[in-house]
Amino acid sequence: MTLRALIADDEPLARERLRFLLAGDDEIEVVGECRNGSEVLASLKAQQVDVLFLDIQMPGRGGFEVIEQMRPTQMPVTVFVTAHNQHALQAFEVHALDYLTKPVEPERLKATLARAKERVASNTALLNQERLKQVLTEVGMHGVGGKEYPKRLLVPNGTKDMVVNIQEIEWIEAADYYSCLHVGTKSFMLRETVKQLANTLDPNRFVRIHRSTIVNMDYVREVAREGRSEGSVTLTRGQRLKMSKSGWLNLVAANRSP
Repeated sequence: MTLRALIADDEPLARERLRFLLAGDDEIEVVGECRNGSEVLASLKAQQVDVLFLDIQMPGRGGFEVIEQMRPTQMPVTVFVTAHNQHALQAFEVHALDYLTKPVEPERLKATLARAKERVASNTALLNQERLKQVLTEVGMHGVGGKEYPKRLLVPNGTKDMVVNIQEIEWIEAADYYSCLHVGTKSFMLRETVKQLANTLDPNRFVRIHRSTIVNMDYVREVAREGRSEGSVTLTRGQRLKMSKSGWLNLVAANRSP
């Protein structure tokens, strides 16, 4: 992965030195140089920049003013480069990756670049994950009675994300702030409560039979009433799940729906 870098400094010699040091890294491409804050703003709006090496004191707009003018989501990974160290605290308050003092030392810059690459890779992974979630949401919805319900869920599983087909979920149980999805012989933890899932999934298929349990009616084999306020549901794999009075009413309502 090649990172696109922008250098912003009003001193030609400082820009030249930093450009020379960056040239020693094959994964860095300098896409522009700026002399003041106005040029930085124009460059950021005109092209993709992954890492910004930003001087604090420049004619017109300084480094902090540049950040104030840009939305946080529009700012690349930012490394402040300055001859003064009294602004370090303020630099980290605006979420700068690092703070380098002039003259920049090669080893110090090398360490900063390693962190920048990790940050950009992490941001890219998160962005791709959000895009995948959006795509799954857009292509995995179907209309029922004017309302849309998901067909798939993206579930974290270690270092990977699993795509779980909604119809394959047999039942769901509460686990504090998580829900455990039972899919065949496998189980997946999802950071959503049973209440949230009950409001998300198709109520004609997924019925909340207890405050801590949702069942997929496609996998229900038997329903037993045990008194006026309790009961149980047996699934096709043999699991026997407790059912409350309100759960029984939910189940009856779901089966009455067309």
